[in-house]
Parts: sequence; structure tokens; C-alpha cells
Amino acid sequence: GERGLRAFPRTRLLEGVIDRYQQGRAAALRCQLCEKAPKEAAVMCEQCDVFYCDPCRLRCHPPRGPLAKHRLVPPAPGRARRPHPPRGPLAKHRLVPPAQGRLSRRLSPRKISTCTDHELENHSMYCVQCKSPVCYQCLEEGKHSSHEVKALGAMWKLHKSQLSQALNGLSDRAKEAKEFLVQLRNMVQQIQENSVEFEACLVAQCDALIDALNRRKAQLLSRVNKEHEHKLKVVRDQISHCTVKLRQTTGLMEYCLEVIKENDPSGFLQISDALIRRVHMTEDQWGKGTLTPRMTTDFDLNLDNAPLLQSIHQLDFVQMKVSSPVPAPPILQLEECCTHNNSATLSWKQPPLSTVQVEGYILELDDGNGGQFREVYVGKETMCTVDGLHFNSTYSARVKAFNKSGVSPYSKTLVLQTSEDTQSEEQTLPFPVPLERSQLRRMSPFSSTLNLQPSFSGRSYFELRSSAHQLSLHSSLQSLNSAGCNFDTQGSPYSQLVDIKKMVAVAWFSFDPSSAHADIIFSNDNLTVTCNSYDDRVVLGKTGFSKGLHYWELSIDRYDNHPDPAFGVARIDVLKDAMLGKDDKAWAMYVDNNRSWFMHNNSHTNRTEGGITKGATVGVLLDLTRRTLTFSINEDQQGPVAFENLEGLFFPAVSLNRNVQVTLHTGLPVPEFYASRSAMP
Repeated sequence: GERGLRAFPRTRLLEGVIDRYQQGRAAALRCQLCEKAPKEAAVMCEQCDVFYCDPCRLRCHPPRGPLAKHRLVPPAPGRARRPHPPRGPLAKHRLVPPAQGRLSRRLSPRKISTCTDHELENHSMYCVQCKSPVCYQCLEEGKHSSHEVKALGAMWKLHKSQLSQALNGLSDRAKEAKEFLVQLRNMVQQIQENSVEFEACLVAQCDALIDALNRRKAQLLSRVNKEHEHKLKVVRDQISHCTVKLRQTTGLMEYCLEVIKENDPSGFLQISDALIRRVHMTEDQWGKGTLTPRMTTDFDLNLDNAPLLQSIHQLDFVQMKVSSPVPAPPILQLEECCTHNNSATLSWKQPPLSTVQVEGYILELDDGNGGQFREVYVGKETMCTVDGLHFNSTYSARVKAFNKSGVSPYSKTLVLQTSEDTQSEEQTLPFPVPLERSQLRRMSPFSSTLNLQPSFSGRSYFELRSSAHQLSLHSSLQSLNSAGCNFDTQGSPYSQLVDIKKMVAVAWFSFDPSSAHADIIFSNDNLTVTCNSYDDRVVLGKTGFSKGLHYWELSIDRYDNHPDPAFGVARIDVLKDAMLGKDDKAWAMYVDNNRSWFMHNNSHTNRTEGGITKGATVGVLLDLTRRTLTFSINEDQQGPVAFENLEGLFFPAVSLNRNVQVTLHTGLPVPEFYASRSAMP
């Protein structure tokens, strides 16, 4: 319009703020220590940050003592004023609230606003729709006739109250923001402290890995040195042997040359035949592999470091993920669960409608006597075969699933019955048992009543641990071809019967690769074993025995350079890198080509003449009813009863080196020497 900017209403609030600011700047140039009418400031102390007039400067800021070093400068507009300290010469000053003081009234007088359209009229009313103050003349002219109009003072107080309330809320938010900033600053400090602590932990973990690698390095170097010393010993022994033999041959050749020079025919013919035979015999001795090195120069050791390097490359931090629900209880698949001899196979699956991620399963069995459950398998497979159980025992099994969020409830408890102990007094079988004619009938793998009991309350946590159980465990991805089998004597062609106490508890088993030393070599479905080391290494059978009468044999397939293999029984935690019987966890007979000894806890007893050769058979008879262990060679008992007072869980065991290979034969009847002794009153 014609008035330009003047047509806009004046912002009186901003004008008041500017006026108060200008008055404050003007007041700042006056003395801040005068009690009544402040005089014009003469100087300002930079250290005290206070304006002084000349009388107040002489009285309150004398140029002596500690104040002598303060710097006084001419007063400048706009300098901040320090609060009035209530001490020293200022303690007697009178302080009044700004809202009630004379200075406040003088510096900030209340102004009366006038209407912009009617300059002679003061604002007395407030239009709510237009949101502007109006005068009486504006109302009389009808400009706001249809609008809601209220008293200016009442609206002023109402809006002031609303602004104060909003300001209080904003003040609370500002206070929370200050506290949040303090929290963030504390987090910065905590992050720095945690970073130092985590770095120290990471360095310690890496140092532990390096220490473990160095220890393993020392062990591997020790094995290399041992192999080196062994090779040197074999070669030096062969050098010594060949040197002696060459010296003898050279002497024989020189003697023959002297004989050839003899001109007396009768004297020559007197010894020529014997001398010719001796030369041929010496030549034959050189031809039987004597000129072939007994040892190669290559080291039959190959360090497999690829898995370790891959693990190092994959070494990373485990990030916490968003928690997911715990899995549902697994379902035992009854049609695939069975027992066979003293083994039990269990199979399970997740519920069909379950979509929760499962990381693994925990299978638990009791002790066969209704005792506490214990973990026998932890892994991702959904089928597990547990070996080494007691014959004729009832076991309860249950399984649960787990993931990062926790452990599921237990499945239903399944009750399984292992095969009947063949020492039952009610049953009799022909002896000896003609295995090729015995009829085996598939029996129910469970007890006559299949009990599905409610699950026991489980723990709310789980532990993944690798401990030595008394059970030999292995997981299988296919179910057994046959269920639990028991003997059926119906239609037996034999009439001569003997008590079953004289029968062996027939159990078929093989060697166990999972518990054997790494140097053991398996073949023939784990029934034949040898070794790739010159040192003795131990291998166990898959099945453990705690009661009953058991007999198995081992045929000697290869026997070179007169080693000392050992045969017997052992605990599951026996030493695997020493001859069987060196510790207190094994009971064994070790034998060479001429004689044998019994050994337990490195104690050698009962030297007996008679050894083994290629093709020989070593028998092991474990009678846990009488708690004895007896050995035989080629079906003849070797020495007396080797060990007595045996009690606990025992696994068939063998120790051998690379010069020996044996094959295991199981499911055999007891030998005649023991059967006849058992028949004696």
C-alpha cells in the first residue's frame, strides 16, 4: 500500500526487549557497588570484572596487597557484569529483587499501547479471531462485531500463564537434554575404558593361541627328532652289520686266494669242497636283502595344516543377533528307534509345523537303573547310536533342541530294553553253538510294554562340553538294518544241552576309529588295523562290557622285525600313545615271537614261553562273572589266569606299530580249555 512497511502492525514486544537491552547497556556503565544512586563508572577491573566509581574504587579496590596486580581499564559498553559477591566490603550492600526494585521500575517502565488505526485510543480489548488488540472505537465501527472479543488484561494474563506452563515443559526437556548429554559424555569415557579392556582381552586370547601353537610345534619337532633318531639308528645298525659281514667276506676271499696258490693237489682237494660250500653260503647271505636299505631317507610325515589355516582365516568376532524363540520339543520317531545287542539307536525330528531355527540337539540317557540323566550326544544330527550299554537293562532316553535363544522342553521319555543277557538261567542252548545253523528271530526292540512317560523338567541353560564319557558314542545317518535280535532255539537239531552259564554273551563289534590314536590305519570295515608309526599305538573296540562272559580273537596278518604287540582290555580313557598296559587303565598281554608277559600299570609278570608268528591267533576271554581275564595263543591257554578282581566297564584293546597288522573276530563261543574248566565241579 501507500504506507509500505508502516502498514504492518508494530511488534511492541520486540520494541520492549530492545529498550530493555539498551537500558541494560547504559546501566552497565555505572558503578556496580554504589548503594543508592549509582554514579558513573570510572574504571573496570579486568580480574574482578566489576565497574567502579572513584570513591568505590578507593574504598573497595585499593591499589595495594593482592589487588595491586589487578589491571584497571576504562569502562566499555557491553561488558558482562559479575554477580554481586556477599563478602568483604560487599557484604554490607543491600540487594533487592529486580521486579520490585526502583532500578527495575526505572529501567523498564510499563508502556501503554495505542491503536494503530485510532492513535488517540488505547488498546483495551482483544479479538480472539484476529489475534490482535483493539480499542473501543474499533468495536463501535463494527469491524469486529461478529468476533469474540475479550478484555485485554484478562487475555494478557491468560496467555502469559499458558506461555509459563509451556516454558516449564520446555525447561524440563532442556533439563533432560542436559542429563542426556552428561550420559553421552560418560558413554564416551566408558567406551574408551571398554576398548582398552577388550583390546587387552583380545591380545591375551591371541597370545594363548600362539602359545598353544608353539607347544604343538615343540611336540611336532620332538616327533620329527624321534623319527630322525630312529632312522639314524636303523641305518647305523645296518652299517655296523654290513661292515662286520664285509670284513668276514674279505677275510674269506683272501684265504681263498691263498688256497688257490697252493700247488699240492691232495692238500687243495682236502679242503676245497668245504671251502666252496662256505663261499656259496656267504654269497647267498649277501643276496637275501642284505644290500637293500632297511630305512628310507624320506620322512613319512606330512603336516596337515590346511584346517588350522582355514580356522585362522575364519577367526572373527561373534556378533550378537536378535533373539529368536526357543525351539519346540523334538519328536522321537518310534519306528526308527531300536536296540541291538548292548547298543541303542534313537531317531528324532522337529515338529512338522515348527519354523524356529534349530542349531543342535542334546540326547540324554539314564544309567539303566532309573538314575539321573546325563548327556551322551550333542550335535546337529537327528540320529545317534549309543554303544557300550549293559545287556538286559532298561534305559530311559529323551532329547531336546537348542539355539542361541535357549533350550527347548524335553521330548517324551522313551524306555528301551537292551538284548537279553545270554547268561539267563531259564534258557539253554546247544554247545558249542553252530552259528551257521542257529536261527535268529527278529524280536521287538523295546520291552513288552512301550512306556511313553511325561518329560522331566529340564534346565533353562545348556553347556556344550567335550568330556570323556564311559559310553562310546557315534552318530549315524542311516537306521540299523535289523532291530534287536535274540536267540530262538526252536527246532534245534541238537539234543545235548549245556547250561547257558558256559555260553559266551555273543556280541559283534569292530574297532572304533573315533577313539583310536591318529596313527592307526583301519580297513575291512574297521575289523583290520595296523599303524603308520614305529611307536606303539592303541585302538579300542566299539563295545564296552560290564558283565557277562565275552570272547574274541585277533589273527596276526603281518608280523615283521619281531615287534611286541599287546592285547587285552582297557578303560575308555587309556593312554593311546604307549604300549597297552603301561598305565593303570589297561590289562594286557604283550608277546613277541618267543614268549609273552602280562602287564598292568607298567608291571610285568608271568613270563611264559611261546610266541606268535604270521598267521597265529590270539584269544582274549573276559569273564566278568568271575571278574577274570585269560589269554590264549592258537586256542591254547597262554599262562595262568592273567588278571583277577576286574570290575567296571572294559573295552577290547590292542596296541601295535607299523610292523604288525591284526584282524578282529567277534561273536565266538568260549574256547574248549575254558569250557572244560567251567564244567569242573
